[in-house]
Amino acid sequence: MNFLKNRLHIWMPWLALAVGSLVFVVPSLLTSQPKEPEKKDAPSSSYDQVSPVLLGQESFASMMAKDKADKAPTMARHNKLLEERYVLATKPDQKVTMSRGKPIQVGPTAKLPEDMDWTKLAAMSPDDIREKGLFPKGYLPLPHPKHEAGGMLFPQMEIKALPRLERFDLDFDLPEHFLPEFPPAIFLTTRTDLGDVSQGKIVTVDNFQEIFQGILNAKQLEGFRLLLTQFPQQQFNATADRKTEKPEGKLGVACFDCHVNGHTSAATHLLGDIRPQAHRIRIDTPSLRGVNIQRLFGSKRAMKTIEDFTEFEQRAAYFDGDPVSATAKGVNPLERGSQVHFMAEVQELLTFPPAPGLGIDGKLDPRKFVADSLEMKGQQLFFGKAMCATCHPGPYYTDNSMHDLKAERFYKPQMINGMKAVADGPIKTFPLRGIKDSPPYLHDGRLLTLEDTIEFFNLILETKLDADEKKALVAFMRQL
Repeated sequence: MNFLKNRLHIWMPWLALAVGSLVFVVPSLLTSQPKEPEKKDAPSSSYDQVSPVLLGQESFASMMAKDKADKAPTMARHNKLLEERYVLATKPDQKVTMSRGKPIQVGPTAKLPEDMDWTKLAAMSPDDIREKGLFPKGYLPLPHPKHEAGGMLFPQMEIKALPRLERFDLDFDLPEHFLPEFPPAIFLTTRTDLGDVSQGKIVTVDNFQEIFQGILNAKQLEGFRLLLTQFPQQQFNATADRKTEKPEGKLGVACFDCHVNGHTSAATHLLGDIRPQAHRIRIDTPSLRGVNIQRLFGSKRAMKTIEDFTEFEQRAAYFDGDPVSATAKGVNPLERGSQVHFMAEVQELLTFPPAPGLGIDGKLDPRKFVADSLEMKGQQLFFGKAMCATCHPGPYYTDNSMHDLKAERFYKPQMINGMKAVADGPIKTFPLRGIKDSPPYLHDGRLLTLEDTIEFFNLILETKLDADEKKALVAFMRQL
């Protein structure tokens, strides 16, 4: 006790001083509060696609009414952008057609800045083009018609045949003459002697048996059935935040809705791997022709097998990479050993259209083209000055790799109708075999013709091609 008393005796003056100080401090706290920190905008959520309807905060009828009312101004805004970027009038080639006869469009369609031509533009450095804002608007990244919402969107020509694919909030944007022919031809690795086996029809779950009986085996027919079967997807499903009024649209979409007849209808959507929403990039549906020679799948994902891609599409891509809404909407996990295997086998059977001008090495047959022909000159450029073969070597015209074109060297980051146009990053090299059947071009479909593709890469690669060389390159690519 004596020890504690001695200690208290020592500390009592300090305690008194502390208590006395509080008498002055507490009133000051009551009269002068510290400023609250400024509130900053919350970052965009990774779950920004979970809608109020799905959360039970809004009714389907209310949401649909708002979307329908917003459709006209949304499409007007986007169509104005397209008119600013492109000459959209049809200009068909008089001789060259796609596999089933649809005319090829002649470009370039991208509009140039005033008092500028392609030669003058190509002579400028990337820095000059960027600083002066001269990069053609048609070669900037292309946004989704409603980038803030995104989702699968099908061309009108396909909706006429399959009304269940119509969305009540949006229409497809690019004119039909810049799209693949519909329905496209089907060529099989197993029966090249038959040529186009589509019979001129859209293959559906109702007619695939009659079309392929005697051509495919039972396992392959089952794979076709699965590729043609509707499964729930972000905008097409049975929940109240779907974007389709059609009752059959509630069942979902099929793999071969986007990849019609194993090719493409140019249906579009947004890449599911990127956030926030404004940074997501538009994806033009690639053809499944030639899947058997490819070793990478997904424009950005670089998945290593078609089985991986097939399974991923159902589990994640169909739902914008959001397992929360996927569970609510009816995700369809595929069984790897049978379903995925059967579906992948069918995709591996799909091959490129015949190219009678090519030899077995994938190059022009010299017995069919004279040495000074436009096509031969184009081939020499393709494998030489134009640098195309750096990424697209024969015989299938892909290096099965990914490349970053760094197109952002030519333009400043900018907002375009809800999309943040920044760097695209690495994109897989798509095969060029059968390329004339697959407009529009580049991963987001911003290049409407082969001529646009040549002009774009002439700028990006700084190859300084003249007008005659560009024509020769297009002539060669049409032979692929």
